[in-house]
Amino acid sequence: MLAAERHERIMTALRADGAVKVVELAESLDVSEMTIRRDLDVLDERAVLRKVHGGAIARDNRGVEPPSTAKAARQHAEKVAIGRAALGAVEDGMTIAVSAGTTTLELAKLLRGRSSITVVTNSISIFQELTGHPSEPDPVVYLTGGSRTPSDALVGPVANAALDSFRVDAVFLGVHGFDIESGLTTPNIAEAETNRRLIATGKRLLVLADNTKHREVGTNVFGRMADVDTLIVDDGLSPEDRTALAEHVDHIVVAETEKI
Repeated sequence: MLAAERHERIMTALRADGAVKVVELAESLDVSEMTIRRDLDVLDERAVLRKVHGGAIARDNRGVEPPSTAKAARQHAEKVAIGRAALGAVEDGMTIAVSAGTTTLELAKLLRGRSSITVVTNSISIFQELTGHPSEPDPVVYLTGGSRTPSDALVGPVANAALDSFRVDAVFLGVHGFDIESGLTTPNIAEAETNRRLIATGKRLLVLADNTKHREVGTNVFGRMADVDTLIVDDGLSPEDRTALAEHVDHIVVAETEKI
């Protein structure tokens, strides 16, 4: 198979799933993993995808905000692992803020039945996950209201005014991207302001992000890496990147992804 044909097959798989893995591509195209890695290097240099640990993801323009339905299927095992690692930071009796996002949703799934905690969120999905379960005690949950974004966040003046009235023990924040130089970013300007208000509610900021969010830079900056008390990432982030980030973040927790 010619390289051009492999590249087209790789891009077809990427458009269908939003992400591709080296091992799966090597098997489906009947070539070595080294060949696939070289192909991904070429396509990354052409800026048609972004190479990440173990594969590649779609490269979106900085102002593009993928819908939550598209993001939910990407790096699901990593997001589950991150949610599980973040759970250890939630103690009984705490009041926490949990932002919208497919990674923070995995944390929310583990908070069901925790009636001793209070949760403030700007996500309808997280609100629904934590409420309305007659068979188990629900946490106390406050939903901000606001205008809904493609990423399932409630943002804007209504959300901002609601957040200004809360103070919490810790903020668990999902991000579009995090980068040492650019900080915490999102493609949505209204979501950036709401995230600033969300961060301001808490004593501690914990960012939950899988390895593909590293070096992803959206149009709007809402925080610095120095603002982050704890960064919770999966083990797909390279040791070199962890070392570099450790100079800017107080604490890094690496969640071990279950290997299938």
